Amino acid sequence: MLELAGIIILGILAQWFAWKFKIPAILPLILIGLLVGPIAAEFLSHDGTKWIEPIWNGEEGLFPGQSLFYFVSLAISVILFEGGLTLKMSEVKNVGPVITKLISIGSIVTFFGAAIVAHFTFDLSWEISYLFSGLIIVTGPTVITPILRNIPLKKDISAVLKWEGILIDPIGALVAVLVFEFISVDGGGEFTKTALIEFGKIVLFGTTFGFTFAHAMNLIINKKLVPHYLLNVFALAAVLGVFVLADTFAHESGLLAVVVMGMVLGNSNAPYLKELLYFKESLSVLLISILFILLSANINMSDLYLIYTWKTAVLFAAVVFIIRPLGVFLSTHGSSLKFNEKLFISWVGPRGIVAAGIASLFGLKLAKEGVPGAEYITPLVFMIVLGTVLLNATTARLFAKLIGVFLAKSNGILIVGASKVSRLIGHYLETHGRHVVLIDSNPSNISKAKELGLEAINTNIYSDTLMDNIELNDVGYLMALTGSNDINTYAINKFSKQFGENGSFRLVSVDEMRDNNNNPKEGLFSQTDDFTSLNNTVRKFPSIQEIELRDKAHYENLIEVSDNDKDIIPLFIKDDESEIHIISSYNKDVKEIGEHWHLVYLGKPFDVEEVANEEA
Repeated sequence: MLELAGIIILGILAQWFAWKFKIPAILPLILIGLLVGPIAAEFLSHDGTKWIEPIWNGEEGLFPGQSLFYFVSLAISVILFEGGLTLKMSEVKNVGPVITKLISIGSIVTFFGAAIVAHFTFDLSWEISYLFSGLIIVTGPTVITPILRNIPLKKDISAVLKWEGILIDPIGALVAVLVFEFISVDGGGEFTKTALIEFGKIVLFGTTFGFTFAHAMNLIINKKLVPHYLLNVFALAAVLGVFVLADTFAHESGLLAVVVMGMVLGNSNAPYLKELLYFKESLSVLLISILFILLSANINMSDLYLIYTWKTAVLFAAVVFIIRPLGVFLSTHGSSLKFNEKLFISWVGPRGIVAAGIASLFGLKLAKEGVPGAEYITPLVFMIVLGTVLLNATTARLFAKLIGVFLAKSNGILIVGASKVSRLIGHYLETHGRHVVLIDSNPSNISKAKELGLEAINTNIYSDTLMDNIELNDVGYLMALTGSNDINTYAINKFSKQFGENGSFRLVSVDEMRDNNNNPKEGLFSQTDDFTSLNNTVRKFPSIQEIELRDKAHYENLIEVSDNDKDIIPLFIKDDESEIHIISSYNKDVKEIGEHWHLVYLGKPFDVEEVANEEA
């Protein structure tokens, strides 16, 4: 009981430590696992036993016999399903071909390249070398997301790395299974017809079961055949059921099935999806915490001594500095990505839970069967996992700055609220080259925003999911445009540091609009217009106008006219390079007005005579 409780407590402490110091949780988790496992047995325990013993003498410990393998498999299925839920097809409209090539061409390069290096450095058999290379094909969202979360990057770069990390997990697992079948079937390592048939069955049953049961689950929940309080646990049972069922028909096809199931559900825009994602995220954190400590603790010191050699450094360097860049540059050839963007993607390739989990499963199985060289699988894969995570966690931000992909100024705009006003403003900004994201808890508003081609997220601002969204790393402006002053103020207070570093603005409240002496510093557009004013204007004049500015005096006169006319609301200033500058209600003064600058406003066209009279 003490060991079980200790794993959970240590795991959550490691997660907190990772959050506090902004590092991937896998790093402290593996180190804790090694500490309570092989290090404790070698240096800290008086009788040479581990503080946490997953398997001891094969049939004893926390998970005797095959129990650890079963637990690891089921836990990985839940983690991959949660990753699949986050994959949105709209994210990859610009870089879809790059991701496809990365998980195909990139995987092939890694598979053959790493196998060749492993074979000649450690003198492993070709079968074991290819098993090792198949396992390290995967990267992983559990390690990439924390690394990228605090690095301002273009959306395309973040999307490529995120999608690669999730989609390549089942591919790496499938390749590893194929090689495992080659080694196991008929007692030999030659390419066999049986192994090829098994691989085909994995792809067929994995995709079929995932797609079919995703639609079945969606139908059952939408028909309200499951009560709300059972929604999350029903989904968990469904994921585990699909994993086991697919695995029964084709061994190791369960991982592919749950990823496909997650992707289909994630792109269905189901109303229950948000709640399901919250639950799965919490569950994934717990499972990842337990898994990494267990798998690390299960390693023996003798396994670590096997790779305590210069050959390990050669293998690691080849994988990170030669094979990964080669795969990335071949995969991105002819794409819109720039050289420095390709270089950054090459640099960020940390391995995660799937590599560590499946390595432990296959390594131990083959070692028990007496396959020569199988004892190298687990420690070598863990070395790659720990080394790549440590390297990327400590250098990714600095490397991004050195090669010029680090966004010095985040020009993306997050708009809180997706009403007609927000959609109109967001569409204008998007057509003028700004990355715009709208968030709203109203699914109807989100659907309408997406119909306009806008990126929109159905979420509640009181949740923390936005803080973890790596696609928002280029957002530097925050505009709260809801009809609730409490929500607008809360959004400013909560998100201004992360998403509003260049400016955080909100609409003025009714009380502030009526009090000339109460103009908040974060006031947006105009102190004489609140949400109701904007809505009324949009209803009468649903378009955004532009008027060319002659000089600063002309601008000030236009602002004065708009203050006295409810049908004209100033929004932005557009300079001669089409750069958009948000107008604040608190300070409408501008330092200069250049040639070909424009005032962007909502409402009816300006009355030229009225403006001329004001100037006179």
